[in-house]
Amino acid sequence: MLAGTVGSVLLSSFATRWFATWTPEGYTTKWYGQAWEEFDLTSVLIVTAEVAIAVVIISLLIAVPAAYALARRDFPGKRLVMVLFLLPVVVPTITYGVPLAILFYDLHLALTLPGVVLINLVPAVPFAILILVPFVEQIDVSLEKAARVFGAGQLRIFARIVFPLLVPGIVAVSVLLLVRTLALFDLTFFVAGPEQTTLVVKLFAAVSGAGFRVDQSVDAMAVIYMSANVALLAVALKFINPSRLVSAG
Repeated sequence: MLAGTVGSVLLSSFATRWFATWTPEGYTTKWYGQAWEEFDLTSVLIVTAEVAIAVVIISLLIAVPAAYALARRDFPGKRLVMVLFLLPVVVPTITYGVPLAILFYDLHLALTLPGVVLINLVPAVPFAILILVPFVEQIDVSLEKAARVFGAGQLRIFARIVFPLLVPGIVAVSVLLLVRTLALFDLTFFVAGPEQTTLVVKLFAAVSGAGFRVDQSVDAMAVIYMSANVALLAVALKFINPSRLVSAG
């Protein structure tokens, strides 16, 4: 069913006219140009890229040292901390999105680009930490111990040994964060204004907004959105094995 839906949207985005027939009467690419102009996709994609890149960078700056500490240190309540990190990932965003949105409006963070980035970080940071912990655990501790024997400090050990071995995990998490940020509708929709609209919010507005729109132009924007997600996910799967990650967790 999913393949049929995706296929029909893809065909419709190239159809000159498709009504009461099994296949379109003809094919064209004009709907992509029309969608680009009608929905101002240049501005939308710039905002989407700004939000996604900011979320990835900030998440990694927090998640990499946090994941290293969780993987290498044992402390009371560690299991509880891991469960708390898991909650924003598994709990529906609507359950904490509405209270967060109210708080953001009270703090005048809503309708701003920093506000959109900040609310996207709520599920992104725990997600990045949970993915990175197994990658850190796979790094042989004896390498770090050997470096300490030769007088290397913790910062140098991390920079020279841990970080290079962690690069595949960082790349995988970065791409997965990009996919999540592109797809995260609820939280972004709650606090974004007209100038902070990301691609997924714009797609929702095009489908549900008032006024007449040609279906094919909306389908063209949907194809652009789906293509970006599929491409990023394919890159992520080059660096991460989901089954191994689950078993390691």
